[in-house]
Amino acid sequence: MYFSGGQATFLDPLPGGEHLGMTAEDIRKRLRDLENKEKAKILQRFFKTGPGQYGEGDLFLGIPVPRLRKLCRECGDMALGQVEALLKSSVHEERLLALLILIRKYNGEDEYAKKKIYTLYLKSIRWINNWDLVDLSAPNIVGDFLIGRSRKPLYRLAHSSVLWKRRIAILATFRFVKEQQFDETLRIGEILLGDKEDLIQKAVGWMLREVGKRDRVVEEAFLKEHYRRMPRTMLRYAIERFPAVKKEIFMKGRI
Repeated sequence: MYFSGGQATFLDPLPGGEHLGMTAEDIRKRLRDLENKEKAKILQRFFKTGPGQYGEGDLFLGIPVPRLRKLCRECGDMALGQVEALLKSSVHEERLLALLILIRKYNGEDEYAKKKIYTLYLKSIRWINNWDLVDLSAPNIVGDFLIGRSRKPLYRLAHSSVLWKRRIAILATFRFVKEQQFDETLRIGEILLGDKEDLIQKAVGWMLREVGKRDRVVEEAFLKEHYRRMPRTMLRYAIERFPAVKKEIFMKGRI
């Protein structure tokens, strides 16, 4: 955080024009030194960056996630405004690293600072635009912040026309599931039952499976009510851990 006029803000400089900690440009230089062009080509295919695909136009440097996590640990004093600048990047690894830094900062902050990070996250969703970015961050920031608070923001996200907002809505509930709170997963899952996007179908099925790992009775009750309306992909993900016989019963519609 920077300070200006006696008040803390995200983007204002410190007296004398100095900045606290590493800057976004410092990080970009470090990342360019780690670039692996062959690995980048593989990742761009894996994350569907071609024309018309969900990750269209995303750019990769080919840096493995463990290396990004290591670099994240060196960025503890990075100002929030600089993290935001890093997040607003066309390069996937820059956005991923920014989210890792945000999560690390969030976990070490008080409630006031956590709210600022949560707010920054929601206004930055246009850059949280691939499934790995969502899955990493939504439970750890959005879900965690809403523990003990109103869940209404998730329903607004679930009804969005933007794929990544809908995925954030269901993935954020993973944090609740870990606390044995299943209602939002089931309600948002119901909202998304007819979603045409493969990435949403998989996400809903995955979260239902996570509910079932903790309470199979709750998951099965939901599935018995809804499985005939569920896309096959969603159902397969939801029943992945079921015994073979029960899987067949659900898949063949014999419940």
